[in-house]
This record gives sequence, structure tokens and C-alpha cells, in this order.
Amino acid sequence: MSDPQKNDNKNPFNEFRKMGNDNQNNVMRNMMIWLVLAAGIFMVYIFMQGAQTQNEHIEYTDYLNFLNQDLIKSAVIYKSQLNDYDFNGELKKPVTITIAGKSRTISKFTTKLGVLDSESERIWAEKGIIWKYKESSTFSQYLLGLLPWVVLLGFFIFFMRRMQNGGGAKGIFSFGKSKAKLLNEGSQKITFNDVAGADEAKFELEEIIEFLKEPHKFQRLGGKIPRGVLLLGPPGTGKTLLARAVSGEANVPFFSISGADFVEMFVGVGASRVRDLFEQAKRNSPCIVFIDEIDAVGRHRGAGLGGGHDEREQTLNQLLVEMDGFEQNSGVIIIAATNRPDVLDPALLRPGRFDRQVVVDRPDVKGREGIFKVHTSKIPLGSDVDIAVLAKGTPGLSGADIANIVNESALLAARRNSDKVTMYDFENAKDKVLMGVERKSLVISDKEKELTAYHEMGHALAGMMLPNSDNVHKVTIIPRGRALGLTWSMPNEEYHSKSKEYFEDALVVLLSGRAAEKLVFNIQSTGASNDLQRATYIAKKMVCEWGMSDVIGPVTFHKENDEVFLGKDFAHHRDFSEETSRIIDNEVRKVLLSAQERAIELLSGNLEMLHKTSKILLEREILDFEELNMIIQGDELPPISRQALNAIRSMNLNNNENTVLDKVQNN
Repeated sequence: MSDPQKNDNKNPFNEFRKMGNDNQNNVMRNMMIWLVLAAGIFMVYIFMQGAQTQNEHIEYTDYLNFLNQDLIKSAVIYKSQLNDYDFNGELKKPVTITIAGKSRTISKFTTKLGVLDSESERIWAEKGIIWKYKESSTFSQYLLGLLPWVVLLGFFIFFMRRMQNGGGAKGIFSFGKSKAKLLNEGSQKITFNDVAGADEAKFELEEIIEFLKEPHKFQRLGGKIPRGVLLLGPPGTGKTLLARAVSGEANVPFFSISGADFVEMFVGVGASRVRDLFEQAKRNSPCIVFIDEIDAVGRHRGAGLGGGHDEREQTLNQLLVEMDGFEQNSGVIIIAATNRPDVLDPALLRPGRFDRQVVVDRPDVKGREGIFKVHTSKIPLGSDVDIAVLAKGTPGLSGADIANIVNESALLAARRNSDKVTMYDFENAKDKVLMGVERKSLVISDKEKELTAYHEMGHALAGMMLPNSDNVHKVTIIPRGRALGLTWSMPNEEYHSKSKEYFEDALVVLLSGRAAEKLVFNIQSTGASNDLQRATYIAKKMVCEWGMSDVIGPVTFHKENDEVFLGKDFAHHRDFSEETSRIIDNEVRKVLLSAQERAIELLSGNLEMLHKTSKILLEREILDFEELNMIIQGDELPPISRQALNAIRSMNLNNNENTVLDKVQNN
């Protein structure tokens, strides 16, 4: 019958605990050796000091007095390695002298003799002194000479360990050891139930976990385990969260390391750490190795300027060999994450190394709804909160952005002493995250405030009236960030491709603020600077990249260069003539002037509505889509919005205040 402890496959972390205990034992043993060595040197030093303190050290003049008064009985002379002599004498009787300002009675003494010649020996013989020569203790002097070097070595080891952050088993000789962390069973687990908005990526990773758990299910048909999975996507879409979910789902060892941990200031350390990481992974296979931000070590080779050998390239070469070289890494799966796949080396992306490339993109409406449900599961929500509406109102946001909005809404609700988080809190949190913090303390003159109101209502009216533009979500003249006012628009639906008409209307909306200033005040202010930048950017894209110019035609003039230094955008090369450049400039200007004429024509036909909405905006400072729609249709606005009313009701109010709110709502 086999020993159950030797075949314990249910808990693979037992072996790692044993390894950790062995490492701790090695550390304790090394510490004991150093302590014993230091104690031995200290005891030898104390012993020698004690031996020397038997004889009182006196000045040379006192020695001459003893010699002239015929008080010295015998002496032992030691010759040191510095070619001087230690005269250790014994007196015929105790003598009281002053040593270091204190009166002492001595019978033995020692002093230094600079030279020793025949004249000194003749005087000793006349005085009847019995003397002899002895060699000094070379062993003790060797230990004394070695002691400063031992102290220096101890300081060097201490500081190098601090520099390498190598407490425990790591030290001066462990630069090349991997810094990968092994996640054990005691850590907080994250499963796929905690991940939303990335169904395709979850499917790919679930298949890999199933392969690790039941490899025979796939191998019976000749399938091979994938070597690596590369998670691609913008920042904040949940790549690292997916890797943590894999570690929670898989009942196998999980090593986690950052790409920047491989590269150090010492040459060869990165490659050594890669070798050590894969050696650990092979010993503990089947296992998963997660490399976060792999672009720190996996960039294109040959990108260095001026030639020479690059430590990062050596690390990448070793990583390529370990992933798919002569030695097969059976049972070791590499999961890597990056938001810069364009700068990775092609050899790293080929099949056999990263067999699967999983795109973790920004979530769609369904994915955002799932993310909202995950993050609001532990938050008390008001009855007016609609997760579906929140998901539709946050297009283009990543999972990290949604998590930030949920957290900000909870903080805002707590700040106003509410028991629940209402839709009003979510709207304010969304505005704070997307548009910036309100700067109500900023002092603005009435004239400038009026100019800002007309400018923003120019944007808002154009967005409300043009058929292909995005819906106006909110318009405000409260300063946010560096802007004096903002008009925030959101798309009606999830766009994956956009038409020429969409961009033409978008240009009209951007230039309508400047057009409103021109129509009402006949001025041109600096408030439209950001609008002009965005409009020029869109117009250049339409002409140069998207083929939306009838004069230029279906030609693109945007060329991806082959420079790999600084992430492929070190320099841009123009591959068209000066004549073509002039035609492009004229077309961009033509597109912008056409949009400006449309904006002036649109607002001129609705000048009364522009005056009316601008005055209301000056009074209320902020208007949302529903309120704008009511104004355009000729309806009267309520004294307080429904969302603000529900938010106030969620606060801890007394009965009298609730009665007042009921009257306001009825009015």
C-alpha cells in the first residue's frame, strides 16, 4: 500500500511549504555560522587585550628614569613586523609613578623602543639587567589585521542585501535568483465569478485550466498543451485580474513576476533570473507562470542606439530559448499581459511560444452591466438605481474606470450622510471621473460667465439638432479641471465603424461654440482652442487616413515607420511630395471651413432658442439631456430634478423636512 503523503495530488502546495521550511533552516544555519565566527574573533581580541593589560604601558622617559635609577630587574624584548621593539620589563620593587594623570604602583611595564643597538645592550649589561629576545605572536597580529576586513565584509554584505531587498534566503550571491512569487492556498482567491465583461478571454483561459486538470481528455486526440497565452488590451481592461482568477481556479502552482523584475544594473542578471524561474517551474510542473507587463523585457531586439550589447536583449534571448528551445517545458504554461503588443519582438509572438493571443478589449454594454453588478454587489443601492442605464451611459469605459465610478459614488453618498447610493450619486461620480472635479471656488465675472454659457449652449444645441451626432449627456458652466464649461456627449449605441456623415456632424458640434460667440458677441475668444485642436485632428484623419476627401481619393498618407526605439514612434517619414502636402492642407482647411459655415447657419436659424437656453443655463448652471429636451419642446422645468430629489430623500431627514420635500415634488 502506497504512502498517501507521497501521492498527495490534491494539495500540491505541501511540497512548497517544505521547500520554504528548508530555506528558513538554511538561513538560520548561515546566521549561526556568522554569529559563531564573530563571537570567536571577539573572544580572541578580548583575550589579547587582557594579555596586554598585565603590563602597564609607560612613556619612554619613565623607562629612562627606571634605567638610570637601576630599578629594572629583567626584560623581554619582542620585535614587531614594523621594525620596532616592545620592551617588557620587570622592576626590582614596586614603584609609584603618574600614568595618564593618575598615580599608579607598578611592578611590570612595557614601552616602545625605536631602535635597538649594541650601545643599549651595553647599558643593560652595566645595570645588571637580564634580558632575552622573543618573536612577537604573528597569529594574534594576523587576527588583529584581519578584524577590520571582516567588519568591512560584514558591512558590504549588509548593504548589498538591503540593495537587493534579499531578506531571507537571498543575499549577495543571489542576484540571479528569480523574484517570482508563489501564490499559496492561504492568499485571497479571485475566481472567474469575480470577472465580468471578458467572456472570450475567460473561455480561452478556462480551457487551459481544464487542460491542466484533465490533460488526458485532450491528449487522447493528439492535442498538445499550449505553451503560452498573451493577454492583449488597453490599460484597465482586467488582464491582471484574469491572471489572478486563473490562480484562484487552477489547482496548480502559480508563479507571478513582473517583466521589470528580470532586468537589473548588473550584466547577465536578467538571463540568470529567467533560467532560475524556469528551473523552479519545471520542478513544480504542471504549473502556470504569469509575467505582467512583458513589454518591459520583450521589446524588439536591435533597438539600441550606437551599437553594443543590451542587457535587456540578452534577457529576451534567454526567455525565447526557455519557452521553446531544445529542452521542452512540458507542463509549464506562460501567461503574459501587455498593453503594447506593437513593440513586442516577432520571435516572442510566433506559435510555439505564445500559441494564443487573447484580446481583452473594452467591454460592451452587456459587459459593462456585468462589471457594474460585480462592483455594486456589496453596496446598498437606492430604488432608483438602474444598472442597465448606467451601463448604457458609460460607453468606451474600461473595467477600472467603472470600478472608480462605483467607488466615487459610494464616497459621495457617505459624504452627504445617506444610507443608500442613489442614481444621483452615480451621475455625480461619473461627471467627476470623466469631466473632472468641480471648481466652484473659481471667481468668474458675469460677462465671462455669460460668454461661457452661450459657447456651451452652441455645442449643446448643435448636438441636439444634428441627426448623426452623439446625444448630449450634460452641459454645465461650472468650471471643471482646466475648462470653464463643458458639454459632454455620449454615443447612442456601440459604434465599431463610423461614417463620413458622423464625422462631419461632429465637426459642426465642435465649431458651434465658436460660432455662437461670433453670432451673439461678434468676438473670437481663446475658449475654443481645445475645440479647434480636436476638430483639426478629426479633419486630418478624414483626409489623410480614412479616404473621406473627394479630391485626395482613397489614398492614405499615414505610414507606420520601422523605428523600434521608444516604442515605434521615434520618428515619422513623409512619403509624398510638396504638391501633395499643399493639396492635403487645402482639403483639411476646406473641411473645417465647411463645418464652420454649417454651424453658423444652424445657430442663426435657432437664435431665439440659443438665447432662451443660455439664460436658463446661467440660472441653473447645469442641464442634462432630459431638461434640454423639455426646453426645446417648450415645457416648463421642475424646480428640482427627479434624481436630486431622490438623493435628498435618501438622507437622514426628519418628518418636517420630508413634508417640505413632498410639497416641492407636488409643485
